[in-house]
Amino acid sequence: MSSGQLFNLVTIGYFAAMVLFITFLATRSAVVAKLATVLTYAGFIAHTAAIGTRWYETYQIPGGAGYAPLSNLYESVVFFAWTIVLIYILIDLKYNQKAVGAFVIPFAFLGMTWAQLRLDDAIAPLVPALQSNWLTYHVITCFLGYAAFAVACGVSIMYLIKVGKEKDGSNAPVGGLVGIFPSAKILDDLNYKAIMIGFPLLSLGIITGAAWANYAWGTYWSWDPKETWSLIVWFIYAAFLHARITRGWAGRKAAILSIIGFIATIFCYLGVNLLLAGLHSYGS
Repeated sequence: MSSGQLFNLVTIGYFAAMVLFITFLATRSAVVAKLATVLTYAGFIAHTAAIGTRWYETYQIPGGAGYAPLSNLYESVVFFAWTIVLIYILIDLKYNQKAVGAFVIPFAFLGMTWAQLRLDDAIAPLVPALQSNWLTYHVITCFLGYAAFAVACGVSIMYLIKVGKEKDGSNAPVGGLVGIFPSAKILDDLNYKAIMIGFPLLSLGIITGAAWANYAWGTYWSWDPKETWSLIVWFIYAAFLHARITRGWAGRKAAILSIIGFIATIFCYLGVNLLLAGLHSYGS
């Protein structure tokens, strides 16, 4: 089975898991939640196998020396989806809050759907600028950070919905779909911890990117649009952590800033590549 076929199966699996997680919000059925979790874990295993298969396939192209499949937009999107599910699984294992899956797995599903339907999945030899181990270090650290921010965004949306339904702004139980959400306090804590994971990873991504830039172009920093927007994203999350630690920012303000940060992250990742010209144009 080719990597493309495996990625298609992964996309279907994430879609089914997403539907089941949303169904769980409506039914509160432990069986549905367990089935959604099983599909998510199975999809992640298949996703890992698909990435490994594509890596193997890079050795099969004419003149192919083999490389980590992180070199173009298609490969980066499917890897981004993989990292989102990885971070979700780590949080699920620790907190066991199944409702979070309804707001996180859709990010992975949408990424996989876009990659499978709209992006070129051809495998081609690396351009000279990408022929470096710094590519692997840079992309992995950046996307793990991005994935943590995606999870933080998902739980922040949940938080805003939760407190919006609570008449007195307390953690009093509410009915309907929102009744199955974790408490506002837990959601706020998840938001903070996800960003605490993502921020150092993004910082490492920027550092490894600077080292890679020096290797490829002879300069650590050139104010390329991608570099500039990476710095903007870094400052947003640095401001979040600074306000949280020194001024006690929590709750609604923190949730809104987390969502803004993820919007900036997506523009840094996709908007810059697709809309702006620069040294990272090969990423489009």
